[in-house]
Amino acid sequence: MVTSTPSRLTPRERARRAARGGVSRSVPAPLLVPALIAAGFLVLPLVGLLIRAPWRHLGAALSGSDATQALILSLWTASASTAISLVIGVPLAWVLARSSFPGQRLLRALVTLPLVLPPVVGGVALLLAFGRTGFLGRYLDSWFGLTIPFTPIAVVMAETFVAMPFLIITVEGALRSADQGFEEAAATLGAKRMTVFRRVTVPLIAPSLGAGAVLCWARALGEFGATITFAGSFPGQTETMPIAVYYALETNPDAAIALSLVLLLVSIVVLVSLRDHWMRGGSVS
Repeated sequence: MVTSTPSRLTPRERARRAARGGVSRSVPAPLLVPALIAAGFLVLPLVGLLIRAPWRHLGAALSGSDATQALILSLWTASASTAISLVIGVPLAWVLARSSFPGQRLLRALVTLPLVLPPVVGGVALLLAFGRTGFLGRYLDSWFGLTIPFTPIAVVMAETFVAMPFLIITVEGALRSADQGFEEAAATLGAKRMTVFRRVTVPLIAPSLGAGAVLCWARALGEFGATITFAGSFPGQTETMPIAVYYALETNPDAAIALSLVLLLVSIVVLVSLRDHWMRGGSVS
């Protein structure tokens, strides 16, 4: 029987052998203490939300608000903004990762600016660009009679503006680290550039693409500042779940907690289930 020599073992096999051999995997105290503090800081507020949730009156708290409409609006607008981000954001990530042109660094900085820009400022910028008196919105209104602010379209645009950079930076990083040998081999065999992109590049970065899409979706689902500034808060039209939570907190704290709980559970279910699927799909056997 032929056995694998240590030099031919993969990193995963070495880790498994080390674990079976009793190698200590304990965490050093200088790392464990701040790690526990960070975990507590992030988890305890969520625990507090679960403890304070009006479980016995949860149905009444939800039915007494516009929770259903707000949840449906949040889900479809977040999904629409993610789809738009995939269609236009992935090509932009490819351009930033695989090409070189004057002003590339400036473009990358501007693209990632919404990551650090206060969302309210993003909403104001959208309003100045696409409002009825904005430098683009005035032409949309006069030429096509299209008014974007304070409509569901404005909700999608606001969420796309703040969420798409998460997808772009994730996909760009994956493209930069991906092995281009497969793409070069496909091109050598006569595949066109778009065929290489669809059949080779996209499968190579699929796990990162999925992770970026969910980050984008989750960010869009929780967007508040840009949405309320650019789209307003009309129930059934532009009032998303975060906005509904904000207004409910002023008049009905139980309803605000219930709405927050629904938003929390939806986010956890989607993130956990999809993350496990990607980890299996992206693992190397």
